Amino acid sequence: MIRGFRVKEMAAERAGKGGQTPPPVNFSGLEAALGETAAAMDKTLDAILPRPRGSHARVQEAMRYAVFAGGKRLRPFLVLGSARLFDVPRERALRAAAAIEALHTYSLVHDDLPCMDDDDLRRGKPTTHVKFDEATAVLAGDALLTLAFDILVQPETHPSAEVRCRLAAGLAAAAGSEGMVGGQMIDMLAPKETFGTEDVVNLQRLKTGALFEFACQAGPVLAEAGRGAEATLRDYARDFGLAFQITDDLIDSLGSAQAAGKSVGKDSNQGKATLVSILGPEGARAKAEALARQAAGRLDGFGPEADLLRALPHSLIGRDR
Repeated sequence: MIRGFRVKEMAAERAGKGGQTPPPVNFSGLEAALGETAAAMDKTLDAILPRPRGSHARVQEAMRYAVFAGGKRLRPFLVLGSARLFDVPRERALRAAAAIEALHTYSLVHDDLPCMDDDDLRRGKPTTHVKFDEATAVLAGDALLTLAFDILVQPETHPSAEVRCRLAAGLAAAAGSEGMVGGQMIDMLAPKETFGTEDVVNLQRLKTGALFEFACQAGPVLAEAGRGAEATLRDYARDFGLAFQITDDLIDSLGSAQAAGKSVGKDSNQGKATLVSILGPEGARAKAEALARQAAGRLDGFGPEADLLRALPHSLIGRDR
């Protein structure tokens, strides 16, 4: 049995005890763990990213600018957290996390372009196309996207070619037209559409949630832990991803650009429906809180090694205040 993974047994225990409420989540060490992950990720990415050289140095400078522009490295945190549940060697998990972060950064660079979301601020800094130029930003995003798959298919990521292929296929699915890209397409059409709750949830699960799902599934894939473990981490990620997006929308609706580190109010200005506009701020907060509880509960089959992942969804609550 994989260390700590006994979902069916834990579910039976809870049923036998009348479905008792689980103990409070322990937040101790979460911020420190996020900081440690960010530092480890920066070190890994610094070693992997090409050094600017030659007549094409500008695009490599733009790649590094985008990658090291800040951020909490949530997706790497999810990869490392899920990998920890199954005793995956840390170096392998860091490489998988680096691939996901490179791809995520590409998506931000392209999303910020004038032809997409047209943002000039990201993580409190000028966006890549503002710092450099549009053409360089497009090429930097392209290079980061392709780098992600180059990382995954190298033997250093995993000795098994089958595992490497599964990682590459999983990331491609999460990022493609049935995942992140598809979600971005829906988001671009959103100002002209009338969306209900299910439409908004679908958009967010594609645009934001799909990559969260893959990040959480990367751990059991690296461990070859089986489809059951992958499904459990996928369900956790779905709840976490939607809670994350709701709190992000609350910040966009109620927060300031200084606090958010990016432009705010764009969804309402463009007439886009969000769960905040549909449910109202308090209703959206209640939904996010329920999702955070549900996400943490998905990990009841694991022991204390899952405490950081349990705490993470709850840490989202109140970010807009």
